[in-house]
Amino acid sequence: MRTEIEPDVPLRKPFYQSLSVQVTVAIVLGVALGRFAPQTAIAMKPLGDAFIKLIAMVITVVIFCTVVTGIAGMQDMKKVGRVGGKALLYFEVVSTLALFIGLVAGNLAHPGSGLNVNPATLDVKAVAEYSGAAKAQNTTQFLLHIIPTTMVDAFAKGDILQVVFISVLLGVALAMMHSRAEPLLRLLEVLTQAIFTIVNLFMRLAPIGAFGAMAFTVGRYGVMSLGPLLKLILTFYLTCALFVIIVLGAVSWLAGFNIFRFLRYIKEEILLVLGTSSSESALPSLMEKMERLGCSKALVGLVVPTGYTFNTDGSSLYITMAALFVAQATNTHLTIGQQLSLFAVAILTSKGASGVQGAGFVALVGTLIVVPTIPVAGMALILGIDRFLSTFRALVNMIGNGVGTIVVASWEHEIEGSALTQALAMPNNRTIEQQIMDQPRMDRQIRDQQISEGEEEHEPIG
Repeated sequence: MRTEIEPDVPLRKPFYQSLSVQVTVAIVLGVALGRFAPQTAIAMKPLGDAFIKLIAMVITVVIFCTVVTGIAGMQDMKKVGRVGGKALLYFEVVSTLALFIGLVAGNLAHPGSGLNVNPATLDVKAVAEYSGAAKAQNTTQFLLHIIPTTMVDAFAKGDILQVVFISVLLGVALAMMHSRAEPLLRLLEVLTQAIFTIVNLFMRLAPIGAFGAMAFTVGRYGVMSLGPLLKLILTFYLTCALFVIIVLGAVSWLAGFNIFRFLRYIKEEILLVLGTSSSESALPSLMEKMERLGCSKALVGLVVPTGYTFNTDGSSLYITMAALFVAQATNTHLTIGQQLSLFAVAILTSKGASGVQGAGFVALVGTLIVVPTIPVAGMALILGIDRFLSTFRALVNMIGNGVGTIVVASWEHEIEGSALTQALAMPNNRTIEQQIMDQPRMDRQIRDQQISEGEEEHEPIG
């Protein structure tokens, strides 16, 4: 008897097994615990810290393996330089646009007006440590910092940009060695699979990490304490949302895909960043999803980690808007020329603080140090709510890097609009490439059934 051959499509998991559902529930429970039992919630901080440390532990190895194997397998070495150049150009244009939009939003909303704060009355002790970090690197030092002291030192410190630098060098060297490099490449490919298996195991702990981080944030700072600075928070959140929908939406449209479908595709990463206030927590899984869409391993390995340093759209929005907030809150009048100077300085400082803990806040302090018109002491106003602002900073940074990766891949003709649209619409994130990989198995099923049917037709009648 003939039956239809159907591919082995994975059964849809129960909704409660979905990572996005689990993380959402964990965030809600964390907020509730922070609101009603703040002391207990503060004690949950190690849960969030431990999860972020677990992910940070493997990030450098993920980047190293991805970049080395990707570049070594790339036949055209000119493409490596071309991809890097296009990525940096895109990063600079979009992040500079974000700085300008933050400046415009700050002027339109005036989030700091009416506070009338005297800078002399503010406690600047907490800001002092950030001031030290902001002075630690100027632009020249930042560029020199890309070169590590030793190869091992880059991995020991977990410096993403230094690891990318080493990985590119080794990848190019292995590509030049041709067949002699194959044993090492096979080893690195197996190591890559093992590391991503570890990442997938860690991701099962994401709800626990999100719960701990959110509970601590609400318990430590309290939702009610946001009242006096609520206008700044709402203005920043709204600006971030509009930037993603309008600016990144337009960029996505030009690249041939829909921003809302892309956001749906990375919904687990979005919730993870919202829960942990860290874009690094989603970096390995974001890289994996970009490869699933059809972006080459080498391109993903170059663009995504580099974007975490140079394509900080959310931090750029924050720097100019928060600087204007401090000026407005302390009744410091800024002329158009002074605001343009602030904008120019922020273009440099937004890159120079990357890799430092609390990079967005450090970059803002560094900007105000260079532009002495605005009192640095005013940063004490923002320090208490920076955790809430950093959540959306990290979120926009992550989304911007995902969009940037697809844009550069489309420029390189690795993916095209219609195939990308279908891939983003696939249930369970099953891409066309994965379906093609399933085809040999389906062919075997057809052959087996044909053989079985042939045997039935020639079976002797008893």
